[in-house]
Amino acid sequence: MRAYDFPLFPEQASTMAAQVDYLYFFLIAVSVFFCVIIAGTLIGFSIKFRRTAENRVGHRIHGSTGLEVAWSIIPFAITMVIFGWGAWLFFAQARPPDDAHEVFVVGKQWMWKLQHMEGRREINELHVPVGHSVRLTMTSEDVIHSFYIPAFRTKFDVLPGRYTTAWFNATKPGEYHLFCAEYCGTEHSGMIGKVVVMEPVAFQNWLAETPPVVPMTGGVTTAAADSSAQSPAAAGAALFTQKACATCHQPQGGALGPSLVGVYGSTVTLADGNSVTADDAYVRESILNPTGKIVAGFQPVMPTFQGQLSEEQILQLIQYIKSLKATPPAGQGVAQNPPAAADSAS
Repeated sequence: MRAYDFPLFPEQASTMAAQVDYLYFFLIAVSVFFCVIIAGTLIGFSIKFRRTAENRVGHRIHGSTGLEVAWSIIPFAITMVIFGWGAWLFFAQARPPDDAHEVFVVGKQWMWKLQHMEGRREINELHVPVGHSVRLTMTSEDVIHSFYIPAFRTKFDVLPGRYTTAWFNATKPGEYHLFCAEYCGTEHSGMIGKVVVMEPVAFQNWLAETPPVVPMTGGVTTAAADSSAQSPAAAGAALFTQKACATCHQPQGGALGPSLVGVYGSTVTLADGNSVTADDAYVRESILNPTGKIVAGFQPVMPTFQGQLSEEQILQLIQYIKSLKATPPAGQGVAQNPPAAADSAS
């Protein structure tokens, strides 16, 4: 690469990239503007009011109310503009569109594990369609990581024990860098990958492919190594059956645990009189700490699954619970295996 071809900024390859850059340029402009004024005034006053005689004494200055009001109001107004602009940008990046393509992301020392709702799994790679919003639901198995795609201006911390939601809409086909931007241990520098942006038809064909198994050192496989292509909801249903969760969670009610059919997204009344929305975080807490929030009318008899389930399995169970509608299609067989492990989750 020639020296003059080196880009000063990463390529803008998402719908939000330009908005992030505009705010950054505004901050730089404000900083440079005041830096020049303050430095120039300091140098000018140093020259103009320098001491030219040994017996020269300066005049006493009593201040200026107007000047003090001005240098209080103007910076305040500028900081409010920065705050409002930054807050708008943050919420715009944190609220994905309803029709976004969903991807689960689990950070682990030192790799990114990703799964599409259709079942396709990847490691350190993420294939997405161009021109379509992609929603990321992210968590960590160990320490704090940070999911960073410079070309998309997407950077969100990935925390253990918590779900982070982000989204982007890629505007240009191609391959883009993926980094962990939070120091996470000795192999932090190797926790890198790429995002492959494809045309919609090519992306759908890629989803439908059976990925080849390509073993790597250390027992890890490449992003294309999952040949099962089982959707998270289907994997959650199988895990639900394996853990015998249907014993206590019958869809018709009357069991030790509440029915989980149609519970996701609803308002749940707790034994202490409070209410909570049954979202991802609530279901996860109910699986790992079932006595934390007890549903009204039920006893705290559910055992904890802490240490028995990986973050990927918890995400699969949540997706299965999400798929259980109040009026399931005929023959779905929800009564035989309703969703997993959430005595206090519904």
